[in-house]
Amino acid sequence: MKPNSKTNTHVEPVMNVDRNMLVVPQAVDLEEAVLGAMMIDVKAIDEVLLIIKSPEVFFKSEHFLVFEAIQQLHSDNSPIDLLTVSAKLRSNGVLEKVGGDFYLIQLTQKISSSAHSEYHARLLIQFWVKRQMIKNSAENMSAAYDPETDIFDLIDNASLKLDNLVAQTNTGGADITMKEALKAIKKRVELLSSKKEEEISGVFTGFKKVDLITGGWQLSDLIIIAARPGMGKTALVLRGMLENVVRNIPVGFISCEMSTLQLVTRMVACASHFHLSQLFRTGFSKKKYFEQLLDLEDRMSKYPAYFDDHSKELLDVVAKIRLWHRKHGVKIVIIDYLQLMSFSGLKKTGNREQEISTITRTLKGLAKELNIPIILLSQLSRELEKRGNKRPVLSDLRESGAIEQDADVVAFIYRPSYYNIEPDDELLSMGANTEFIIAKHRNGSLDRKGLYFDENKTKFMDPEDVDAANRADEELHAAADKFEGLSPSQAFAGYGSEVSSNNDDMPF
Repeated sequence: MKPNSKTNTHVEPVMNVDRNMLVVPQAVDLEEAVLGAMMIDVKAIDEVLLIIKSPEVFFKSEHFLVFEAIQQLHSDNSPIDLLTVSAKLRSNGVLEKVGGDFYLIQLTQKISSSAHSEYHARLLIQFWVKRQMIKNSAENMSAAYDPETDIFDLIDNASLKLDNLVAQTNTGGADITMKEALKAIKKRVELLSSKKEEEISGVFTGFKKVDLITGGWQLSDLIIIAARPGMGKTALVLRGMLENVVRNIPVGFISCEMSTLQLVTRMVACASHFHLSQLFRTGFSKKKYFEQLLDLEDRMSKYPAYFDDHSKELLDVVAKIRLWHRKHGVKIVIIDYLQLMSFSGLKKTGNREQEISTITRTLKGLAKELNIPIILLSQLSRELEKRGNKRPVLSDLRESGAIEQDADVVAFIYRPSYYNIEPDDELLSMGANTEFIIAKHRNGSLDRKGLYFDENKTKFMDPEDVDAANRADEELHAAADKFEGLSPSQAFAGYGSEVSSNNDDMPF
């Protein structure tokens, strides 16, 4: 039954064009020109294959088969011309299906030059994207009408399809000449030379001394931060996340291990003087603490921080990062952690090392494509525990070959006290109890810096900030009077809302 128009529950779409008259986006003449050029000019082959990655770009089925044959010849390092393409089609058993040698000859005769092959290939990509959009829209519509469809699966699938199309349109970028590169270097040096001492060229690591070594985490870099369990990997990157979102720099955090609630609770501990146990287990006994928590809620709720605690599959992670970058403009992404990620696209014959290699290579490519740093946390091998010297080295990375190869920066966290080892004199003289070791730095020097880890708050700090933090703790505790006969909900009275076990507005 058609809904009553007076209720405004249904609006008929307005179409100015008869859908029966619509033509599927295509350009057969351009397809003929591209294929003909590839069979008469080697230069056209290189130009086109940088842009068109799949035979599916071709609308006409015969052209699909011809391009597929050309791709096969290219991957085999075989020469490509009219005769070799004909022979390949014959061995594939499809020569007659495409129209035989006569049709191939026609293709080569329809083009006199390969001068515009790159431009023609880009036009074909546009037509293909339009066809894919039509196909995806139809599939999304069909799924939306299905009452069994989960709405979140529908959104994720639609987003993934769109992001895959965006990735296809980013292929075959223009080359940069030496002259253009030198101009870019000159401009960068000018900016670096004019910046103030506390300014950085990347995004904040969260620690002043680390920022001095790296200039901050740099755009397009894949940064691996590795340690044994319990060393504080998550705590360290949350401190960096906090330093950026405080400055209104959007950050995305994909957690394969902790829930969003756990992560935000740790961020509250990092941004405050609360012990983690107060936020997780014991609660508060003083009204002043409730006041500070309300103040934190007011400030932190405005931070551009985005969390995902369910994506572990590589393609889901990539889709989410692209979505955040497009929708929220995220400037840095943190993934916790590598060994919990998976890639279902790998053939069954592939082993875990190949899977890890695919994950790190894909994330490095994504960082470069979106021009943002991606921080990937990683576990270290148990073999480290068997050594007398527990300080990590590159070979301690699990499945280390691919990780070390793809990363621009590899850093380790080492807390000697974790193994009941006394920190060395250099570390103690700095007031530090943790080593942050930069073991690989593609565009900079290797170094070791001291940090301070507060176990009660699961919080890293620069050593020079510890005394000020301790004084602030003492002042807060001295000023906080116990509330007697006062319930937690009454402690929040006058601040706009009461505490409730089902209050969805509370982030922790």
